[in-house]
Amino acid sequence: MIRKRLPILTGLLIVWSFAFAGTALAAVPTNDVKAGVEALSVPDSLTLDTRDATTDADDAAMNPDECGAPATDASVWYSLTGSGSWVAIDVSESSYSAGVLVTTGDPDNSFVTCGPGAVAWLAETGVTYSILVIDDQLDGTGNGGDLKLSAEEIPPPPEVTLTVNPKGVFDAHTGAAVVRGTITCTGDATDSFIDVFMRQKTGRLFIDGEGFVEGFTCDGATHPWSVDIFPFNGVFKGGKTATVTFALACGEFLCGVGFDESVVSLSSKKK
Repeated sequence: MIRKRLPILTGLLIVWSFAFAGTALAAVPTNDVKAGVEALSVPDSLTLDTRDATTDADDAAMNPDECGAPATDASVWYSLTGSGSWVAIDVSESSYSAGVLVTTGDPDNSFVTCGPGAVAWLAETGVTYSILVIDDQLDGTGNGGDLKLSAEEIPPPPEVTLTVNPKGVFDAHTGAAVVRGTITCTGDATDSFIDVFMRQKTGRLFIDGEGFVEGFTCDGATHPWSVDIFPFNGVFKGGKTATVTFALACGEFLCGVGFDESVVSLSSKKK
């Protein structure tokens, strides 16, 4: 009887051995907690299984009101010391919906940036940044997965300077207005536009309108621009109008913004 039971016991031991071996493979990442933070360099690229990563009070402290990420599950810690260049952390190629939170300062965290998929910021020379990569559960699932992270230096955002001419014109037949100005853009830009919102008070009413023009040159020189403003209600007439103008130029990673808020006096358009 004893000899017959030995093969059964041996088989059970083999099964249990494989079961425990499988459990051991799913280890908690060493940088699951802040004390195990892993330093990043630029450029850098890594992969990590975060399925057994956890979340704690330190993670919650990295998620201030300015960010408000929906969750900080399966979080892992990294750090990066700035060298005065713009840096992007990209986790968008991960197998789950991953997000990034960046702060500086210890023990009191000072919020820098956060976002799903990727973030970018100006990493000041000598400043050490804390970076928390999380499962934000925006895909409706958790916990973690195969993290793919890349860190790289990127070009700065385009610099945009905008002016608005204090005098504009209106068309008495259509009620549309025309606003002009100049724009200076420096840097690499693949997309750009100018958007003008106009409001004119007529008696007790306000006439609102908006105009949009796509594309301006980003070569460091100053160029003229002109936008037709079409009213949503009523018509524009001669007199003062309030304008809010935005100019946006976007490179591969970052956008630069020009802004002007001023009063433009409209006169009748000459035929």
